[in-house]
This record gives sequence, C-alpha cells and structure tokens, in this order.
Amino acid sequence: MKVNLSPMVSSDFKSVLRKRFKVLAAFVSAVWAIQALNWVMDNSLNPAFGLIPRQFTGLDGILAMPILHGSFAHLISNTPPLLLMGALLAATATRALLAVNTIIVILSGALVWLLGSSAIHIGASGLVFGWFGFLVTRGLVDRSPITLGVTLLTGLLYGSIIWGVLPGQPGVSWEAHFFGALSGGIAAFIVRTHVHNPRI
Repeated sequence: MKVNLSPMVSSDFKSVLRKRFKVLAAFVSAVWAIQALNWVMDNSLNPAFGLIPRQFTGLDGILAMPILHGSFAHLISNTPPLLLMGALLAATATRALLAVNTIIVILSGALVWLLGSSAIHIGASGLVFGWFGFLVTRGLVDRSPITLGVTLLTGLLYGSIIWGVLPGQPGVSWEAHFFGALSGGIAAFIVRTHVHNPRI
C-alpha cells in the first residue's frame, strides 16, 4: 500500500483564493471602467465625488477617492501595486480582509478629510499605501515565516514608495499616502488575519 504524503492546499482554500482573485480583478476592472467614463465626461466625476477636506459635500470622497483618478497615466501607475499587493494580501490571509480594507479606507479617508490640504483628493494610491503599511507591519506583529517573507518581499518591491508620504510633490496627495500607510499599520495591530499555512 502506498500513501501520498505530498503537501496539499485544501480545496476549500483554493476555492476561496480563486474568489478573492476574481474580486480583486473585478475591482481593478471597475476602476478602469470608471476612469474611462470619467475621461468621456471630461473628469467631471472628480469634483463631484472626490474627497474635499472639511467640506460636507466632499465627505462621499472618503469612499469614492480610491476609485477616481486624474488621468489614465495616474491609474496606470497605481494598477501594478494594486494587483501585486492585493494578490499578496488575498493569498496570505484566511479572513478579516473586509475589516482590514474598511479600516484603511474609512480611517485614512477621514484623516485626509479632517487634516488634508484644500484640494480635491483622488486616486487609489491611498489604498496602495494602506496595503503596503498593513503587509509590512503585519510581519513585524505576527513574526511568522510567511508574514515576514511577505514583509520582506513587499519592502524589496515597493519600499521606495515610502518617499511618497513626504510633502512637497506638486499634484500629489501626500496626505492620502501618509494616512493610508498609517491606517494600514493600525489595521495590522487591530485585525489578525490568520495567515493560511498549508499542511500535509
């Protein structure tokens, strides 16, 4: 009699992982579709739904900011980190992803609304910095081989984006970057995502 002892990932987790990747792909596709509509409408969605600090008409921008962009070039620069860091997050956490993203979007958006400069703040880069802050901080909090490996990989690939939290770059919402990274770090302390660990 022969027993196969090769490591296997459970079929349930494979199914969950496929669903998460589909959700990520659908989100990025939706952001591209919204940008196409925004372009056709001469970017009129940005002043209508962008985040405008300390104005009640700009409160809806807390939720809308990540899906609005100033140009296709702006969106193109955000797409690779959205896909890569989103995939890392989806593949290494078994639950609580909704809670993590809710904290990042709501907390960072609220802080930009309260403390940001007077401008229309748009773009998914705040979410990107939130995922960056979460992935890096989670490894330092959990200290498991998987999360530390993801921290190292994230740092190697995107460590240079940390300069985006500094003010002084014209047309760049450094506040969204800074508060996004801060919110991601806070989410890593508040929410434990229970990293998936395949067993034999």
